[in-house]
Amino acid sequence: MDIEIISEEENPMLHRTDVRFEIVHEEATPSRLSVRDSLAAKLNKDSDEVVVHELDTKFGMRKTAGYAKVYESPEFARDVEQDHMLERNKITDAEVEAEEA
Repeated sequence: MDIEIISEEENPMLHRTDVRFEIVHEEATPSRLSVRDSLAAKLNKDSDEVVVHELDTKFGMRKTAGYAKVYESPEFARDVEQDHMLERNKITDAEVEAEEA
Protein backbone atom coordinates (compact mmCIF):
# COMPACT_ATOMS: atom_id res chain seq x y z
CA MET A 1 0.00 0.00 0.00
CA ASP A 2 1.55 3.28 -1.18
CA ILE A 3 0.31 6.56 0.31
CA GLU A 4 0.82 9.82 -1.54
CA ILE A 5 0.03 13.11 0.22
CA ILE A 6 -1.90 15.36 -2.18
CA SER A 7 -2.37 18.41 0.04
CA GLU A 8 -1.77 19.57 3.60
CA GLU A 9 -3.55 22.57 5.07
CA GLU A 10 -2.61 23.95 8.49
CA ASN A 11 -5.44 24.75 10.90
CA PRO A 12 -3.76 26.39 13.92
CA MET A 13 -7.03 27.27 15.68
CA LEU A 14 -7.85 23.58 16.12
CA HIS A 15 -4.21 22.43 16.49
CA ARG A 16 -4.36 20.19 13.43
CA THR A 17 -3.40 19.72 9.79
CA ASP A 18 -6.02 18.66 7.24
CA VAL A 19 -4.53 16.11 4.85
CA ARG A 20 -5.82 14.82 1.51
CA PHE A 21 -4.12 11.67 0.27
CA GLU A 22 -4.27 8.92 -2.32
CA ILE A 23 -3.55 5.24 -1.74
CA VAL A 24 -2.59 2.68 -4.38
CA HIS A 25 -3.35 -0.84 -3.14
CA GLU A 26 -3.21 -4.35 -4.59
CA GLU A 27 -6.08 -6.02 -2.75
CA ALA A 28 -9.45 -4.72 -1.58
CA THR A 29 -9.85 -1.27 -0.05
CA PRO A 30 -7.65 -1.17 3.07
CA SER A 31 -9.28 -0.80 6.48
CA ARG A 32 -9.55 2.58 8.15
CA LEU A 33 -7.15 1.48 10.91
CA SER A 34 -4.46 0.24 8.52
CA VAL A 35 -4.71 3.51 6.57
CA ARG A 36 -4.48 5.49 9.82
CA ASP A 37 -1.38 3.59 10.94
CA SER A 38 0.33 3.94 7.53
CA LEU A 39 -0.49 7.64 7.30
CA ALA A 40 0.77 8.22 10.85
CA ALA A 41 4.04 6.46 10.00
CA LYS A 42 4.46 8.52 6.83
CA LEU A 43 3.89 11.79 8.74
CA ASN A 44 6.00 10.73 11.77
CA LYS A 45 3.02 11.03 14.12
CA ASP A 46 1.44 8.77 16.71
CA SER A 47 -1.57 6.87 15.34
CA ASP A 48 -3.83 8.35 18.08
CA GLU A 49 -3.19 11.79 16.55
CA VAL A 50 -4.61 10.81 13.13
CA VAL A 51 -8.37 10.70 12.46
CA VAL A 52 -9.36 9.30 9.05
CA HIS A 53 -12.64 10.84 7.89
CA GLU A 54 -13.10 9.63 4.32
CA LEU A 55 -11.97 6.74 2.16
CA ASP A 56 -13.39 6.72 -1.36
CA THR A 57 -12.64 3.91 -3.81
CA LYS A 58 -14.20 3.93 -7.27
CA PHE A 59 -15.60 0.57 -8.36
CA GLY A 60 -12.96 -1.70 -9.86
CA MET A 61 -10.09 0.71 -9.17
CA ARG A 62 -7.00 0.09 -7.07
CA LYS A 63 -6.82 3.73 -5.94
CA THR A 64 -8.47 5.22 -2.90
CA ALA A 65 -8.77 8.93 -2.19
CA GLY A 66 -8.97 9.96 1.44
CA TYR A 67 -9.21 12.80 3.92
CA ALA A 68 -7.73 12.83 7.43
CA LYS A 69 -7.12 15.26 10.25
CA VAL A 70 -3.73 15.11 11.96
CA TYR A 71 -3.71 16.64 15.45
CA GLU A 72 -0.78 17.90 17.50
CA SER A 73 -1.74 15.54 20.35
CA PRO A 74 -4.42 12.89 21.08
CA GLU A 75 -5.97 15.25 23.65
CA PHE A 76 -6.75 17.83 20.95
CA ALA A 77 -8.32 15.07 18.85
CA ARG A 78 -10.56 13.99 21.75
CA ASP A 79 -11.58 17.60 22.45
CA VAL A 80 -12.50 18.47 18.85
CA GLU A 81 -13.70 15.28 17.14
CA GLN A 82 -17.18 13.83 17.42
CA ASP A 83 -17.57 10.64 19.46
CA HIS A 84 -18.51 8.44 16.49
CA MET A 85 -15.33 9.49 14.62
CA LEU A 86 -13.19 8.70 17.66
CA GLU A 87 -14.90 5.31 17.92
CA ARG A 88 -14.39 4.53 14.22
CA ASN A 89 -10.70 5.36 14.52
CA LYS A 90 -10.35 3.45 17.83
CA ILE A 91 -9.11 6.52 19.73
CA THR A 92 -10.06 5.98 23.34
CA ASP A 93 -10.09 8.35 26.25
CA ALA A 94 -7.22 7.63 28.66
CA GLU A 95 -9.37 8.65 31.65
CA VAL A 96 -12.14 6.19 30.70
CA GLU A 97 -9.58 3.39 30.30
CA ALA A 98 -8.14 4.15 33.74
CA GLU A 99 -11.62 4.00 35.32
CA GLU A 100 -12.42 0.68 33.60
CA ALA A 101 -9.15 -0.87 34.82
